[in-house]
Amino acid sequence: MLNFNEIKLGSIVKFNNEPYVVTFAQHLKMGRGGAILKTKLKNLINGNVLEYSLKGSDKMEEAELKKIKASFLYKEKENYFFMDENNFEQFFLNKNILGDKIKFLKEGIITNILNFEKKPVAIELPPKIELKVISAPPGIKGDTAQGGTKAVTVETGAIINAPLFINNNDIIRVNTETGEYVERV
Repeated sequence: MLNFNEIKLGSIVKFNNEPYVVTFAQHLKMGRGGAILKTKLKNLINGNVLEYSLKGSDKMEEAELKKIKASFLYKEKENYFFMDENNFEQFFLNKNILGDKIKFLKEGIITNILNFEKKPVAIELPPKIELKVISAPPGIKGDTAQGGTKAVTVETGAIINAPLFINNNDIIRVNTETGEYVERV
């Protein structure tokens, strides 16, 4: 069980017998009423978001998620195929489970699949990955009024804001949590 003070952004809790991730958490101190924790919880199964307030004495159960180490193999229509690194079994996940992390999936990348009661509910990518730039418009000298960045397309189809010196076929490191350029490799 997680106390009032242990519930933070990114915590995964069990609420109404379903797993939720805390996407917003703010402690509010009321005058004589005590402290309140306002949260937004996103359901990991269906994606619904709800707001929930906790009082100082409230607790939430921590969701037990099993992590499976898997490598991404390929995509076929709406399904993304993975291989379990422990027993080499292949399985697929629908794009709805993967969400916006699809744009960072490339063949061979090692991920963690989070299972709740033997059902996959989410995916964890490495914090940073290396991607090849397939389309980069030319950087025009003196075009730094907007901070000196340009939109480049990487091999997975994601569009990343990168510095003007990035060209086609460069390998760049990208933060998978924020989707931002980190460095050229």
